[in-house]
Amino acid sequence: MQTLTITRPDDWHLHLRDAAMLAFVTGFSARQFGRALVMPNLSPPITTVEQALDYRHRILAALPPNCEFNPYLSLYLTENTPPQEIESAAQSPFILGFKLYPAGATTHSEAGVHSLKTIYPLLEYMESHDLVLQVHGEVTDGNIDIFDREKVFIERELHPIHERFPNLRMVLEHITTSEGVDFVHRSPANIAGTITPQHLLYNRNALLAGGIRPHYYCLPVLKRETHRQALIQAATSGNPKFFLGTDSAPHTRKSKESACGCAGCFSSPLAIELYAEVFEQANALDKLENFSSRHGADFYRLPYNSGTVTLEPAAWTVPDCYIGPDGIEIVPLRSGETIRWRLRNGYISSSSSFSKSSNSSSRGGSPS
Repeated sequence: MQTLTITRPDDWHLHLRDAAMLAFVTGFSARQFGRALVMPNLSPPITTVEQALDYRHRILAALPPNCEFNPYLSLYLTENTPPQEIESAAQSPFILGFKLYPAGATTHSEAGVHSLKTIYPLLEYMESHDLVLQVHGEVTDGNIDIFDREKVFIERELHPIHERFPNLRMVLEHITTSEGVDFVHRSPANIAGTITPQHLLYNRNALLAGGIRPHYYCLPVLKRETHRQALIQAATSGNPKFFLGTDSAPHTRKSKESACGCAGCFSSPLAIELYAEVFEQANALDKLENFSSRHGADFYRLPYNSGTVTLEPAAWTVPDCYIGPDGIEIVPLRSGETIRWRLRNGYISSSSSFSKSSNSSSRGGSPS
């Protein structure tokens, strides 16, 4: 195959941060994706429709000139979310649901939910208003092994929620385990799941073998090879319940390479190329368009994007880091490595502030 042209894809799980970081990273996603569901775990979190719409205006202001990119928002669900906010969210065309963060599960989740039973009345209200619950599916108990947090969450929390609210639409975000895949597989059509490039490409050896590699540290954490294989099978199966969500999460290099490094992999500059690599290795390039451009739109009941993007098998080297304004320095996933696929006709602005450096000594490992 010389080139691969697909409907312009969407990213249904994206972190853009705010302020200078927002201004720097937004164009990377807009270059390849037509839409994105932007996560609300800012500091302070986005908990109201008014805050979400203000944030959306900041995202639009951060776009390069003449760029077509439509950001959607999820609201941060708390134990104190008023029912009126759920009603307002249901009436907004730019709000697609509420994000459930168990308190302490990931970046800026301190305001999250401590006991899921306390939000059951809110979930009932969401169910009646046909809003989607986007779930970070991990327990945070100190006695639960970090590699088992998703499995235990599904058993302890997700099954009871689905049984109690069978019509509640849910997305199990950034699935990392075979148990997560099985839950989505066996559930009805109102349950779906997003899958990230890092969890498709890497197992936990990439994070831990030969030393700790902070730029492979994300939450949920990378798992065993058996789980990675289950994710690949799910993503490339053609099952419409699985779709693209990068969970691209930019952090400065300093905050990643610290005594307590932040969780998150920055994949936005090369996300669709990474997915193409996975699908090619699985002999499933014919399934990439549905996974990246149709399944998520169908689940969220939105039309497909009108444009296309073209990928070509032309090797290129990922920059060691990206340097932006105010000294922002971000190390991307696969930094310094050569990848096979390249986006040919993504949006590129001549006035873009993306600058690249090859001076970083921090390199990622190869897939394992």
